[in-house]
Parts: sequence; structure tokens; C-alpha cells
Amino acid sequence: MAQELIVGTSIDPSFGPVLMLGHGGTAVEVRADRAIALPPLNRALARELVSRTQVSRLLAGYRDHPAARLDAVGDALVALSQMLADLPELAELDINPLWADHDGVLALDARIRLSRVPVAGAERFAIRPYPDALVETIAWRGEPLTLRPVRPEDEPAHRRFIEQLSPDDLRFRFFNARRELAHSELARLTQIDYAREMAFIAVRPGADGAGETLGVARAAVDPDNVEAEFAIVVRSDLQGRGLGRLLMDKLIAYQAARGTQRLVGLVLHDNQAMRAFVQRFGFEAQGGDSDALRMVLPLQQ
Repeated sequence: MAQELIVGTSIDPSFGPVLMLGHGGTAVEVRADRAIALPPLNRALARELVSRTQVSRLLAGYRDHPAARLDAVGDALVALSQMLADLPELAELDINPLWADHDGVLALDARIRLSRVPVAGAERFAIRPYPDALVETIAWRGEPLTLRPVRPEDEPAHRRFIEQLSPDDLRFRFFNARRELAHSELARLTQIDYAREMAFIAVRPGADGAGETLGVARAAVDPDNVEAEFAIVVRSDLQGRGLGRLLMDKLIAYQAARGTQRLVGLVLHDNQAMRAFVQRFGFEAQGGDSDALRMVLPLQQ
């Protein structure tokens, strides 16, 4: 038996375009089972949205009812998210019910309202969409290497990447030597707001076909776009092969193009290799404390 869902979009006066998922059908108001998310969505974020509803327990299957195809539900949510990005006049859209079962999803009824003036569109999202234009693939030591912004679905690969860092590299990067990070910390590193921070990762195809993270350079900018604090780390067994320079070049060019005034970072006093590395880009030590030096690179002339 199919589960009745309601999915839809609307325009929030504070947050702009939003997406909704809940238990649908004729008793939708009585059940009041709804969860809200901000676009853009990918499959990972769509699954998280589904998990915040009560109907998700029914979608998982029970007794003699097989589980619904959650990937199909996620694809429907991702499609609605894309509609919000592509159709600035889309003011409201409700699909109720959206049947979901082990075969997939089927929309039985829908309502749509268009606006005479643009109210949606990617430029009105509270969260900036994934910047596809920043993805590039280059040749690195005889194999393809992709430099791109991090995505939420990179979390498993990011966990493996951190597990392969040496104790010293962990301490230099996180100012402690913890090898394992909680899910909440990994989510913070991979689910970023591209309007306020950037994290470029270097990825090569892995033996299992999945992407293998080799390094990451990130920067978080202040609200006035004056300073962006950077951090960079390359997998311990691949250091000294030019990956750090590729990532840092890309990060510096990106922040300079955004009009950021300077790039800053804290480098532990005993991290001589990082200090020498950033000095090659023109960073200078300007203050600090007993633990770390504050390295600064002006980006605007």
C-alpha cells in the first residue's frame, strides 16, 4: 500500500523560497506532520528532510508493507528544489497526495500559483546553490584530479581523509590530535553556506569508483568581507607533491575575485613547514599569541 505524502514549495517572508514535506491525504491538516527545508537540496539533504517527518517511519516499511523507495521521494524533492531555482515566478506548488511505495512515487493531484513578479529563483535562496562553475578537472602526476567545492555527500570521504592524517597533521590543522570527528563536526565541514565560506577539495577517482579526497583548503569570511580565515591540509602521504599549491592558488583567486580584503590564518609556532608554505604566497606574520602566529596576505591593491 502506498503512503500518501504532501510535498510543496512556498515563499517565506524572511527566508525566501522554502520546501515542505509531510504526511499527505485528505487529513493533512489534522495530522500536521510537516518538515521544512531551505533549497537547494541534493539527495543527502532530501533524505535528512524526510527523516524529520513522522511519516518517515511508515516509509521505512512495517509488518507486511514493504519500504517505499526513498530515493524516488528524494528525487522528487530535488526536482522541486530545481524548479524553485529555474522558475522565478513560482510562488506556490503543492502535490497532495504524492503516492510513495516500493515502485517509486506518483503525483495524483497538484496545485500551482504563479506570481506576476519574480519571487523565487536561485538568487533569492537563503543558501547559495552549489557553485558548479568552480569545478575543474586537471592532470596531476599522470592522473585526473578534480578541484571543486565540497558537497554534503562528501562526508564519508571526508571522514576517511581525516582518518589518514598523521597525529602531527591533525594537531596542526585542528589544534588537537583527535583522529575521529563527530557527525555534527563532519557535517559542519561538508555542509557549508557557499555565500559565507568556501572549501575546495582535491578529489581523484578511488579504486571503488568513489571519489577519494586528497586535500582541502577552506576559508570563512566575516560579514563585511574584510577578512577570510583560511585552513589547508593535504593527506599526510601525499604532501610535497604540489597539491597544497593547487588548492591554495584556487582559494586565493576565489577570495580575491569576491573582493575579500585579506586572507588570514593561525599557524602553530612549531608548524615550520606551513609557515614556509604560506610565506611563498606572500603571507607575513602580523601578531599572534603564545601558541600561534597570525599570517596575513593582502588580496586587494
